[in-house]
Amino acid sequence: PSFGFLFDIDGVLVRGKTPIPAAKSAFQKLVNSQGQFLVPVVFVTNAGNCLRQKKADQLSHILGVPVSQDQVMMSHSPLRMFKRYHEKCVLVSGQGPLLDIAQDLGFSQPITIETLREKYPLLDVVDHDRTPDVLYPSAVELPKIEAVVLFGEPVRWETNLQLIIDVLLTSGYPGNPYHHENYPHIPVLACNMDLMWVAEAQSPRFGHGTFMVCLENIYKKITGKDLKYEALMGKPSELTYQYAEYLIRTQAAERQWKQPIQTLYAVGDNLMTDVYGANLYNRYLEEKNSRKGSKTQIQAKVAGGRGSAALSQDDEIDNSWENELASAAATHCRSVLVCTGVYNPHTEAPLDTKESITETVFHGHRDFRFDPGLVEPDHIVPDVNAAVDLIFHLENFAPN
Repeated sequence: PSFGFLFDIDGVLVRGKTPIPAAKSAFQKLVNSQGQFLVPVVFVTNAGNCLRQKKADQLSHILGVPVSQDQVMMSHSPLRMFKRYHEKCVLVSGQGPLLDIAQDLGFSQPITIETLREKYPLLDVVDHDRTPDVLYPSAVELPKIEAVVLFGEPVRWETNLQLIIDVLLTSGYPGNPYHHENYPHIPVLACNMDLMWVAEAQSPRFGHGTFMVCLENIYKKITGKDLKYEALMGKPSELTYQYAEYLIRTQAAERQWKQPIQTLYAVGDNLMTDVYGANLYNRYLEEKNSRKGSKTQIQAKVAGGRGSAALSQDDEIDNSWENELASAAATHCRSVLVCTGVYNPHTEAPLDTKESITETVFHGHRDFRFDPGLVEPDHIVPDVNAAVDLIFHLENFAPN
């Protein structure tokens, strides 16, 4: 094969915990009788509340084919490359086994919001029923917090919002008084910018992007300044697609497939993440291929003028990763939109894609510019099974 698949999960393969019927049929076409994939496949999800192995096990069960953790890319997976933060004390926000996830990514000193709350009981007082009656000063001093890592939406938003703001406005010493002059604040690395996602409910649900909107607006309301991100990960960030392509190339090499992977097909259900991200990466590939030979710079995001500058390769990302990611070999990344998730026109798949996109409100993240061309999918299909059929047809690929 000279192509690979990047599959979103929520809204494409499952809704909440319920499998989408078309998913099993689709994956029967993607494996041989031994269960080996006939083309390289990576599952690119903006979820970040579990380890890759758990997600691989869930997918194996849902799809009826063996999925390895090396085929799974969580929104936080690129954090493996941010080695300069791995030895520092970082505050992690989200849910699930946060410490296990952070340590698996390479962080040696992660601390949770809950630990911070226990050490500084005076800070979390929105819920009066949780305010302690007797306050005991903590015997153990926490080290200075040197970065904040946002893995995904947390459970108690008021607690997380309060304590993250405390850490940012005290330069990592949340028990201290606020100092507004500490700007820019300590680094914030955020995964998963989805404003909304689809589960079993009839309408989309709040995603981590909604939590980030709250955090950004509270910070600005208090300080008058914009919250800055050191890096934004997960779809639609370019870094996510560079990392996904690296995983696709690794799979092809392990199978000893000689033909270079030239086209990536990103199958998703969300215009603002899956389609925008695939089209943004396609633009990056086209620009890169038009100036072949010049040194490219890996960007953690495409900023809309507010966020921090692009990461310099020498500064952030160690050389082995730099070489792997910078040598993107694909020429195209095609966006394929399914109608089983966030995007659902409740009609047959329209023939004219230009007429079908009527998105007037930009649901993407603050630091990504709205560009109507980036939310126009290359193809719209009813479901993931139709997506696989279409791509096999486009590639003239006949599975043995």
